[in-house]
Amino acid sequence: MPYVNLQITRGASRHQKSQLVHDVTDSLVRVLGKKPEHIHVVIQEIEEEDWGYCGMLTDDWKAEQKTKRGGA
Repeated sequence: MPYVNLQITRGASRHQKSQLVHDVTDSLVRVLGKKPEHIHVVIQEIEEEDWGYCGMLTDDWKAEQKTKRGGA
């Protein structure tokens, strides 16, 4: 019974999440020959202030990148 845990920053639409579940399931069926009814996919959304990237909190990193590009 495959169990897949996807952790993403908050903000994906229901349609995007549905597509992720579909694509991950399809990959496990195609690559490993697993049955779709045995596959569990869990999506955990994490606030950007609770996720670190490049030595910074993700929301701070994104703000810095926006400033570097000249955006307000």
